[in-house]
Amino acid sequence: MYDLIILGAGPAGYYAAEKASEAGMSVVLIEKSFLGGVCLNEGCIPSKTLLFSSKLLKQAKNSENFGVIASDVSFNMSMVISRKEKIVSTLRNGIAFTLKKNSVVVESGSGFILPKQNDVFNIRVGERIIEAQRLLICTGSEPLVPPIPGAQQPFVVTNKEILNSRSIPKNLVVIGGGAIGLEMACFFAETGSTVTVVELLPSIAGNIDNEISQLLKKELEKTGIRFLLTARVMEIGDKSVVVESDGARSAVPADIVLMSVGRRPMTQGFGLENLGVILEKNAVKTDEKGRTNISGVWAAGDVNGVSMLAHTAYREAQVCIDDMAGKNSAVNYDAIPLVIYTHPEVACVGLTEEEAGRRGLSVVASKLPLSYNGRFCAENESGKGICKAVIDKSTKTLVGLHMIGGNCSEMIFGAAAMVENKQTVEDIRKIVFPHPTVSEIIKDTVMQARF
Repeated sequence: MYDLIILGAGPAGYYAAEKASEAGMSVVLIEKSFLGGVCLNEGCIPSKTLLFSSKLLKQAKNSENFGVIASDVSFNMSMVISRKEKIVSTLRNGIAFTLKKNSVVVESGSGFILPKQNDVFNIRVGERIIEAQRLLICTGSEPLVPPIPGAQQPFVVTNKEILNSRSIPKNLVVIGGGAIGLEMACFFAETGSTVTVVELLPSIAGNIDNEISQLLKKELEKTGIRFLLTARVMEIGDKSVVVESDGARSAVPADIVLMSVGRRPMTQGFGLENLGVILEKNAVKTDEKGRTNISGVWAAGDVNGVSMLAHTAYREAQVCIDDMAGKNSAVNYDAIPLVIYTHPEVACVGLTEEEAGRRGLSVVASKLPLSYNGRFCAENESGKGICKAVIDKSTKTLVGLHMIGGNCSEMIFGAAAMVENKQTVEDIRKIVFPHPTVSEIIKDTVMQARF
């Protein structure tokens, strides 16, 4: 009999296991595949490893702008993939070590939920039945593959397969202009592929600030990426993708097609229906504490469909464990950062002007180009970027900050802390940023606001 069973060892699952053990619970963590989930094995870490290699290639090719002459620069995809696999293995071993150190029992296999008996949760793993007083669902998500004719052909892949490719396709078509699709489009364009991104919406990168979305598109087009917006994929033929836009159809050559139209929560096939847990749009419905409609059952991570990001999963997992331990805790989704790791990067947190308007807030937007910043100019010869702050007029509180350019992913946490703590312009004025750093642009942009 355990205090807690966790289904799924992705970011939400392994983090929750660690925190539950620290809180004094006996924990068993069930995983059918590898520790680390999609993020470590098929997503965040592998893609960033590849993108760093293509970034170095791009920098080497353009190093003459900085007085560095590099000749005969080449790219070895097989070596890049081998390095990626080494990094994933190292981090996976690190998770296993941490879980062992925290006395978490790890069960390998597919967990299946049996009907509850005597207020005890029963999970079958192989021939064994594991019992616990509480259950945390962290089964994650899987790629969404729409019913497009021809989508089952072997050259049509998801993020899982393309991150293991040891060759660079001549022609790559990416279906979907969200974060995953754009990152892979960036990588393959920088390493030699002719890349076309097909997006049903009139803009890329989802619900980010419209101005930043447009600038990102322009910067990626400089890499050679072609965008077909408000376009629908009608079918995937023999090494081609048939696209319809403005009533006209055309065939785009494709040696590889990356299906990247989104992900869906994994809520089927492991007996969730035996507990009567309510689903909403195929996601486990939870409250602000991570609780489901069934007493003793929580859910965290992609399976709840709220914010499918690894760092969101960490926070949701912590909130679930806090609730089990009787602590008052909740996720503030308005303070969850979003990053797109293209070159240039995009990093955002909080409300856009458009979202603030929909919520009835009166805001002022303050904006500065990154060329205003000395460190950015020193390290970027021709790249463009902007920083935009969204501030509530009535309270002078920062409610959103949006950036494109450089390594803005590494500084967005500061703005996230400001949004989380409802810091005002006056609060931010008192913060001392080190000089020269690109992060100074955050304070400069906020201080530029006029009410």
